Amino acid sequence: MKTRSSWLGFAFGLFALVAIMWFVNRTPTTSQQSRTSAQPTATLDRSRTAQPKPTKPPVRAQTDEFGIAYISLDELPPEALDTLDLIERGGPFPYSKDGATFGNRERLLPRKASGYYQEYTVETPGENDRGARRIVAGDGGELYYTDDHYASFRRIQQ
Repeated sequence: MKTRSSWLGFAFGLFALVAIMWFVNRTPTTSQQSRTSAQPTATLDRSRTAQPKPTKPPVRAQTDEFGIAYISLDELPPEALDTLDLIERGGPFPYSKDGATFGNRERLLPRKASGYYQEYTVETPGENDRGARRIVAGDGGELYYTDDHYASFRRIQQ
């Protein structure tokens, strides 16, 4: 038993010594710091580097008061515009779940009382079912678009 505790003591001491040596070698001394600070540092002179010219103006990265990025009507797919027209007219909607309560379980939209949001399908060409695209409408008139089945939202600029 004494041999085992001696062995453990030796192993612990060796570990502590290695850890101390590692720490000491990682901390630069004053002379090392002065040597490294005296070395010249490379800088990039951007005035000589040709900068690419943007081909079109950058997309506005505006967000609403909740940090949700906006999407313009021009950026929406044509099927989303069709769905917006149906929402504005009050239907008729192609799917029975259109107009159903959206529960906001993902909590990506502002928290509101249950029943505040309704969801509507945005047709996806080539899909046999409702697909992943939706418009979610709030009782306050705000509209959100998702093309990844509620994994992210963008607020529709009206």
